[in-house]
Amino acid sequence: LKEYEYEITDVTFMGFCTDICVISNVLMARAYLPNTRIIVDASCCAGTTLDKHLAALEVMKSCQIDVIH
Repeated sequence: LKEYEYEITDVTFMGFCTDICVISNVLMARAYLPNTRIIVDASCCAGTTLDKHLAALEVMKSCQIDVIH
């Protein structure tokens, strides 16, 4: 891992496809930054369907992602 001059304390995600792009990037960030607070703003995301959007948010919550609205 590259050393940074500063500590990343939190990262916020939002995007068009909660169940494709957002969840993929959020889970990669979780793996790369395991001790960093990761936030998803659900009000700035939309899934391919409402059910898939809500399911993706639940998966992210189960991976210790803070989902806000």
